[in-house]
Amino acid sequence: MAWNEPGKDDKDPWKNKGGKNQGPPDLDDLIKDLGNKFGGVFGGKSSGGSGKSFSSIGLALAIIVSVLVYAFSGFYTIKEAEKGIVLRFGQYAGTVEPGLRWKWTFVERVIPVDIQTTRDLPASGFMLTQDENVVRVEMQIQYRVVDPRNYVFSVTNADDSLSQSLDSALRYVVGHSIMDDVLTSGREIVRQAVWTELEKVIEPYNLGILIVDVNFKDARPPEEVKDAFDDAIAAQEDEVRFLREAEAYARGIEPRARGRVKRMEQEALAYKEQTVLDAEGSVARFSKLLPEYKAAPEVTRQRLYLTTMEKVYSNTSKVMVDVDGGNNMMYLPLDKIIQQQSANSPRVNNQSSQPVTTPHSSKNSAPSTSGRADRFNNGRN
Repeated sequence: MAWNEPGKDDKDPWKNKGGKNQGPPDLDDLIKDLGNKFGGVFGGKSSGGSGKSFSSIGLALAIIVSVLVYAFSGFYTIKEAEKGIVLRFGQYAGTVEPGLRWKWTFVERVIPVDIQTTRDLPASGFMLTQDENVVRVEMQIQYRVVDPRNYVFSVTNADDSLSQSLDSALRYVVGHSIMDDVLTSGREIVRQAVWTELEKVIEPYNLGILIVDVNFKDARPPEEVKDAFDDAIAAQEDEVRFLREAEAYARGIEPRARGRVKRMEQEALAYKEQTVLDAEGSVARFSKLLPEYKAAPEVTRQRLYLTTMEKVYSNTSKVMVDVDGGNNMMYLPLDKIIQQQSANSPRVNNQSSQPVTTPHSSKNSAPSTSGRADRFNNGRN
């Protein structure tokens, strides 16, 4: 049940002690009571003062509280990565550095601007190339704010202006490039050209923005002709690969050819020197032999004959034996023949060598060289 229902006068909060219902208290009386209380606290009279003194004290308190609230409301903080643009009555008044600052509330306004964060801005769309082909190009730029005042006041929206400038620069560069350059080999050239063109476009506007990097993300033909373009790109990649392989083969074969030429030259020089030295040795040997031949012709002639025959028969496996008073006998060294056959066929067993004579061999088996020397001397005489 509510306190203000009829018959509930004993619960009326506005009922005074005398039982009289006076309604809500008067505002002047309330201020007067507060003044008396504060006056008693600060050594003044708690009662009997004038109403004007109480009103002046309340006004002073209200002014003090208002000043304190106004003073504290002016403090603000600029982050480490930001700078603040101060506006006084809507007009630019300066730039503040990071830290705890104070401003005139309702008079100044501060706009914080991040100048250290690198921001991204993408751009994409279907574009017409110089050779009248349609390609879809995706590009992304990275930028930072370097001049907060120009970034805020040069244009209405610096980010939107930069986006439109990027789209314009990208379409201009793609429109002056052929499709193969955009899709394959000329991507780096297109990227650099877009960067240069974008800086030219935004320079007159003084956006207070620095372009950090330009990334060429993707470039592809429309989906309807994508398969044909993929085949063409694969063929171009194969061409480049074959060229690289040919260049690598040429770089590998040329040094080997030069090495062979150098080796042949060295071998020719060595053969030349060997031949000259052999000839000089033969001449020197003949020069030493000639005086001996003049001193003893017969002995020297026989010695030369024996030496020559020794050299000739040392390279053959057959031995001819000259026997006095009989026919010549041929000697076959079977041990050497068996060794040759063993080298060709491991299954052949080694056998001891035995002399084999021809049908016209003589009974005399002792080899002698005296008859051969005598016939040689008779023939020369």
